[in-house]
Amino acid sequence: MFSKSKINEPGPKAADAARPAAPETASATKPAADFKSQTAPKPKPAASVLSADLHITGNLKTTGDIQVEGTVEGDIRAHLLTIGETATIKGEVIADDVVINGRIVGRVRGLKVRLSSTARVEGDIIHKTIAIESGAHFEGSVQRQDDPLSGKSNKGNAPASAPAATASDTQAG
Repeated sequence: MFSKSKINEPGPKAADAARPAAPETASATKPAADFKSQTAPKPKPAASVLSADLHITGNLKTTGDIQVEGTVEGDIRAHLLTIGETATIKGEVIADDVVINGRIVGRVRGLKVRLSSTARVEGDIIHKTIAIESGAHFEGSVQRQDDPLSGKSNKGNAPASAPAATASDTQAG
C-alpha cells in the first residue's frame, strides 16, 4: 500500500537539477544600497515643549519644532513654533510656521502665520500667508513678502507700513 518514493529522499532531485540556479543567487547578491532604500525613514522628533513654569532669558534656535507655554525673553528661531495660551514672548520670532495662541511683544517673521482668537501680538508681522481669527488682538504693521525669513525688504510687494489692525477690523478664518 505504501511505497517509498524518491520525492522524500535527501539529496538533489531530478526536477531541481533541470532548473537553473540563477534566480536563487540573484536575490542573494543584491547590493546593500537596495536594502537601505527599502528601510523606513527615521521618524520626525517630537516638538520641544517649554512648560508654563519655565522662564528663559536668551535666544533659542533649532531646525525642529518648539511649543512654548512659559516665558521667553529673547529671540526664537524654529521650523514650527507654537505659542501656547499661557506663553509670553518678548523678542523676535522667526519660523516657517508660526501658530500664536498667547502673547508676543516683538516682530514675527514666518512663511505661515496664524493668530488664534486668544492671540495678543504687539509688533510687526512679516509673512507670506497670514490668518487671523476673530477675537485676536494685534497692534503693529503687516507686510507680505515672498521670503519673510530672509530679513530683506521686498519693496515692490507691499507698502512698508500698513495701519494697525485688530481682529474686529480684519475678518479672516
